[in-house]
Amino acid sequence: MMGTGTTGHGPNGPWDARDGRDTTGRLLRAATGSGARLIAEAATLVQGWAVLADPIAGAVYSAPAAAAADGVHAAAAPHDHPYSVQLPAAGAVLVLAPAPATPAEHTGHVAATTAALLEVRGQRAAELRGEQMRLHTTLLRLLLAGHADAVVDALGGGAYTHVTVYRLTGEDTPAAHQVLWRAVRPTLTPHADACTLLGRLDGELVVAEVHRGSDDGRILRLVSRVCERHGLLAGMAGPLPLAEMSTAYCDAAAARHSATPAHRIVPADAIGAPRLAPLLPAAPYARWAAAALRPLDPAQQHLLLVWLRTGSKPSAAEALGLSAGTVRARIREAARLLDADLEDATVRAHLLLALRAPAPADSEAAADSDAAAGSGSGSGSGSDEAALRNAGEARLEALPGGILDTGAVRAWASRLVDGLEPRLRIALICWLRHHARTAPAATELHVHRTTLTTWLHQCADHLAQNLADATVRAEIHLALRITRCGRDAPADLPRRGGRTYRRA
Repeated sequence: MMGTGTTGHGPNGPWDARDGRDTTGRLLRAATGSGARLIAEAATLVQGWAVLADPIAGAVYSAPAAAAADGVHAAAAPHDHPYSVQLPAAGAVLVLAPAPATPAEHTGHVAATTAALLEVRGQRAAELRGEQMRLHTTLLRLLLAGHADAVVDALGGGAYTHVTVYRLTGEDTPAAHQVLWRAVRPTLTPHADACTLLGRLDGELVVAEVHRGSDDGRILRLVSRVCERHGLLAGMAGPLPLAEMSTAYCDAAAARHSATPAHRIVPADAIGAPRLAPLLPAAPYARWAAAALRPLDPAQQHLLLVWLRTGSKPSAAEALGLSAGTVRARIREAARLLDADLEDATVRAHLLLALRAPAPADSEAAADSDAAAGSGSGSGSGSDEAALRNAGEARLEALPGGILDTGAVRAWASRLVDGLEPRLRIALICWLRHHARTAPAATELHVHRTTLTTWLHQCADHLAQNLADATVRAEIHLALRITRCGRDAPADLPRRGGRTYRRA
């Protein structure tokens, strides 16, 4: 970036070599203190304001603080600030706005010297950065191993209680790591009730913001900018208690599988709570889910949830940090305990609903209100109670009677999938039954894989849904079953000779 220079709004005063030596000495002394002191001294010398603006973090240093916004705008649009000076410095932009009476030579000398000193400070920081990054990676691994107390002690003994985790992947991850490090300026000294850890684990960038229960969103904004600038995809999980760091780490990876170039960062709660679940009658839904999942412990339930969110066993293994063989074995054991065929698409959709159901205690108020509302009509509640009286009767193959046969659920399903042409509807049902695998679905439909891929793109456009999201696919599968009015079988696919098809 070229400096625009300053022409001066008023008369330029005398300026000589001795002034230059004095100015350099003052800036050197300020630079030995901190970057903030250096910027403040530069603002004093030009009798105006000075800002070090970073394209990701915004204003790194500003003197006075009120000039931060003007400095960032000047760095982004120098032609709108013709009386300021902009120089590249330490990966950012130094912006000086001198007073009208400040000589142009003096302003230029202050700008050049300040930029050079910022570069020296940046090089010194870069020499120490490698060691600091290794320390951050070690602390992240300790958190994942469950040593939260040791990490809190290393962070200065602050009363940290919660963590928010981001996991970023992409081809430009190393450069993004450097940019985010400079933008966050992480320190192990407690500051503003939060401390940020950055590290690269197994080829991906991990960011863990350790805080005291409240997340101000600053790191989220920085991660979002970095993802846009470097083309990364990210998942976010939290805030969760520090003791649940491993859970947040897995949930962030599961959320990342739903990220797309249009939505580069996805929160875990955005895919963890299906839109169908809030529409189901709370009391019978919660009781059925608790009974159906009773054979599983929390660790097994979490593994199944990560598997269903990511959509495949290899992806779940990557998110959980386990081998694919271990994940397959644990899923087989869970299927045995549940006495269910987890290869069936409907069973998987029901299992996802069960795993995201509210606790039975949380639905007591809803049960009372449902009973009051239905006391006059006497419809349905008795049959639900009878169906769930015996816990052994709760199965994943079928939801409690009538739980999907409500006006709200049918309206949701109609809004989601109505309007699909028969060929698209049949193709989508077949593809979902094969767990989003194109080759076996195309074989059953007797169409070419390219044809099926084209139809699936048309389905995604019509539904305005991301079919790469496993949770979305599960909901669409249930919506298609709810709205089924025929067989919707491959044999019913509209045909017109050979492998050509007509629009209905």
